[in-house]
Amino acid sequence: MDTRMKTLHDLFQNNREWAKRRTQQDPGYFARLSSQQAPKYLWIGCSDSRVPANDIVGLDPGELFVHRNVANVVVHTDFNCLSVIQYAVEVLKVEHIIVCGHYGCGGIRAALTGSQLGLIDNWLRHIKDVYQINSSVLDEIANESERVDRLCELNVAQQVSNVCHTTIVQNAWTRGQALNVHGWIYKLNDGLLRDLKMCVTGPGQVPLIYRVGNGNA
Repeated sequence: MDTRMKTLHDLFQNNREWAKRRTQQDPGYFARLSSQQAPKYLWIGCSDSRVPANDIVGLDPGELFVHRNVANVVVHTDFNCLSVIQYAVEVLKVEHIIVCGHYGCGGIRAALTGSQLGLIDNWLRHIKDVYQINSSVLDEIANESERVDRLCELNVAQQVSNVCHTTIVQNAWTRGQALNVHGWIYKLNDGLLRDLKMCVTGPGQVPLIYRVGNGNA
């Protein structure tokens, strides 16, 4: 058997074993899961395979709506991400949007190099912009790993702001919908989340220039 085909076969076998274990542990699990999803949380995280969103916060499928991309970036021209946010906010009525980065992020590290990696260089420009805005702070950090980790934190902060600048989130607040946007970061070597102490709960915390209609709420 071709090695590649065997690998895919193994994945299907893993799936069957997983489904069997789930059913044994909870006979009604899949019936409940297939009926609807009603998550309270939207997770915007990094594509890194070492950062499994549901596992980190101990939630089952159906309890966490997830969007992932390289370096957990939220861009106002990314209709994929914006569509996820809109569906989560307007249809699923999530109560919390969590932007979660992770220390040692490969995308963040790559953005700090001058190497050409291909199409992704254009995506990493958004990270470079975050660096440029915060260069006076970052340039003072001599240790490369510490500088990368600090940029990981600053990137989360910027993406939290970007989420709050969307008309989707601000319209939800205008409707009186309870919606909180959080910034967290995950550490791979201990498996723990850190709260970056940023939580935006309404347009009053958004700079005036970004408020829809420049309202003063």
